[in-house]
Amino acid sequence: MRKTSLYGWHIAALWTVRSIFLAIGLTWPAADALSASDQHNGVSGYFRNWFALVDEEREEQPNWVAPIVTATPRLEEQVREDFIWQKGLNGRYLTNYGAQKGLELIPTENTEVIIGIPTYQVLRTPQKPFEEVGLTDMNFLLKYRFLAANEERGNYILTGFLGMTIPTGVTTFTTHQVVYTPTLAAGKGWGTRAVGFDIQSTVSASMPDGHEKAIGVPIVWNTALQLYGFTYFWPEFEFNYTHWIDGPITTKGKNQLAVTPGLVLGRFPIWYRVSALVGLGYQTTITSFHTQDHTWLLTLRFPF
Repeated sequence: MRKTSLYGWHIAALWTVRSIFLAIGLTWPAADALSASDQHNGVSGYFRNWFALVDEEREEQPNWVAPIVTATPRLEEQVREDFIWQKGLNGRYLTNYGAQKGLELIPTENTEVIIGIPTYQVLRTPQKPFEEVGLTDMNFLLKYRFLAANEERGNYILTGFLGMTIPTGVTTFTTHQVVYTPTLAAGKGWGTRAVGFDIQSTVSASMPDGHEKAIGVPIVWNTALQLYGFTYFWPEFEFNYTHWIDGPITTKGKNQLAVTPGLVLGRFPIWYRVSALVGLGYQTTITSFHTQDHTWLLTLRFPF
């Protein structure tokens, strides 16, 4: 009974936070629609300037959509939620609600900040037929765009990220350490805004501030090949490579390559500045060494 009560409390708290963030994303643009008579109001003026900046930053970069797995080098302003259903090894099943996504904002020129919404996980194993449930560690991410040109001026982008994960999760899912993840992201496209092809790629290293041999230090290289020109259809194929330079003996020095075909649908207009995208991908490993069997990924996004 205690476990059920805790489970219910976690779910309620989680979806309360998600609802607040989603409400911010969906209602914030209304501030930009205030009448001209209110333009001298401090709050109104602030939001007007904010969205003018967002539009300017979007115009300076390619008009691609973010892939399902690979983090896009584009600056985005949106609420994003991902869901993961993963079949692991030895009968392990992991369900992830949120995938450490959340509220993405463009506060200043060439920058983006991501405030992760607490992610909820469910783990089932043959040894523990009853579910292990709880929140994972909290994460934040800062992007800085070094170079960018839209489709008319070169169709490319180069961005740096710095992510940080704070050990706030339950015992089963926390690393017990702060983990820093510097990333270099780049993209190149060919074609126009209406039809074309692009490649988006990232290289990152996740470095805990202690206990590296227990947690691991993975180097991750993700690359997405994306075709567009079908109005609301963005088919893609991704390669997801991981090499562990440190960690437990089961992964240290090992390499894993997975492939992820997927399809993103959008951007569907909803209201004023708000649009919606939905994507589905299927990831499977193709190397003899692997830490998972296969994974289904669902992404929901509301740019504003």
